[in-house]
Amino acid sequence: MKKCIDTAFFYAVAARAGGVYFREFTKFNQFTGVTALGKLHTHLFLLGMVIFLLLAALDAPLSLTRAPGFGRFYLLYNAGVALTAVMMAVRGTVQVLALPLSRGADAALSGIAGIGHILTGISFILLFLLLRRAAAQRHR
Repeated sequence: MKKCIDTAFFYAVAARAGGVYFREFTKFNQFTGVTALGKLHTHLFLLGMVIFLLLAALDAPLSLTRAPGFGRFYLLYNAGVALTAVMMAVRGTVQVLALPLSRGADAALSGIAGIGHILTGISFILLFLLLRRAAAQRHR
């Protein structure tokens, strides 16, 4: 449970930092359009803080953090969310600065962000399998 709460706190701080970066960076560059940076704050709060607070609440009745496979989920999920968040920050920074990207560079940014989403998606499947197994053991 403590690991989940500590992780949630880390994501809360990262989300706040992402929000400050978005606000200050766009203000400094006098950017008023839509950018991926505007979604970074929310992604980190929801995918990071909220998910791990929910897992902390579920840990007491289901012993999730001690379940086989939780470590694999934890590493894969955090890698996916981190990769997604970093690529959102990179994409948003490029948008604000109006940097010209070649097709290859644009595709690379999208591809790397896609890998982050895939890792996150796979880890959600692992999480649901863990939850099902833990719930079934609890009702035995």
